[in-house]
Amino acid sequence: MAVAKQFLKSKPIAKVTFELPAEAVNGAKTVALAGEFNSWDASAAALKKQKDGSYKTTVELPVGSEYQYRYVLDGTTWINDWAADKYVSSGVAGEENSVVVL
Repeated sequence: MAVAKQFLKSKPIAKVTFELPAEAVNGAKTVALAGEFNSWDASAAALKKQKDGSYKTTVELPVGSEYQYRYVLDGTTWINDWAADKYVSSGVAGEENSVVVL
């Protein structure tokens, strides 16, 4: 998994590309990105399937903050990003959230 960050020179925004490899998808039909930046809405940011079986999406986020997020497989299974910048407690049953730092 990878999170690629492209910082824009013209404004304090970063284009953040979230990618989940095929082996992490584990046969799921849909993959979504849910996080603080979209009110944890599992239907707000669907990832697109790539030719190699991975899933990818790009989100514009303001720089200077940290954002918690997780991937949602088939609308029911929540997983973390193996390559997140860090992890923090979600406050739910000992679970952690992935964090991207901008």
